[in-house]
Amino acid sequence: MRRPSLPALLPALLLPALLGACTPAVSGAGPVQASTPVSGVSFYPQESGLAWSYLLEGEDTGTAPYVLRALGPTVFAGQRVVAFQLTGRGADQTWFRTVGAGGAQLLGLRKPGVNVRLDPPWQEYPAENAWRVGLTWQGQSEITISGDEGTVQKRGQLNYSYVVQERRSVQTPGGRFDVWVVTRQISDTVGGLFPATQQLWFAPFVGEVRSPEGLLLTGRNFTTRSGGQ
Repeated sequence: MRRPSLPALLPALLLPALLGACTPAVSGAGPVQASTPVSGVSFYPQESGLAWSYLLEGEDTGTAPYVLRALGPTVFAGQRVVAFQLTGRGADQTWFRTVGAGGAQLLGLRKPGVNVRLDPPWQEYPAENAWRVGLTWQGQSEITISGDEGTVQKRGQLNYSYVVQERRSVQTPGGRFDVWVVTRQISDTVGGLFPATQQLWFAPFVGEVRSPEGLLLTGRNFTTRSGGQ
């Protein structure tokens, strides 16, 4: 069987392109119901079974949502990680992270037939006690793109930088949250796997209220005493 070329693989990795696809409306759509006790949720939520629903900014609340789920511990590139999977409306993408008091690091991600590894891991979030307005961090990782059979399709470099702009209260269809507003800048040498510049909102014990892809939180299956309703 002929293996797809890298140009054919790269568009499948571009989540923003997927999110801009045609979106069917559904009736009776609503937030995921609460079921996980507050005592079981970490500063950076990662517990197995947690789920978040999202819509693109400006979409009607009756639109079918994207759903992010914490799948729990697994092994990726020989390391113990936590897997998070986003599905819905044709999207199917899984991230592999180490998460703890020292922050969140992304080791890689996959879509059907395509795997991306980052070495060293990409520091997505800082240590829990490091958050403050003006905080910055940056880094560089080698990107390796391969197929499910393990054949390397391409290698390149990823450069990233973050700055915490402010802390403010925001309202989304999922409720009102006290968030850290962060600007993320990305560049790479493999064709632009990620949006170059994006803003995200993070709420402790809640997660991403606005993702770098422009998804707004509409519901979750857990509640917390801090950071939101």
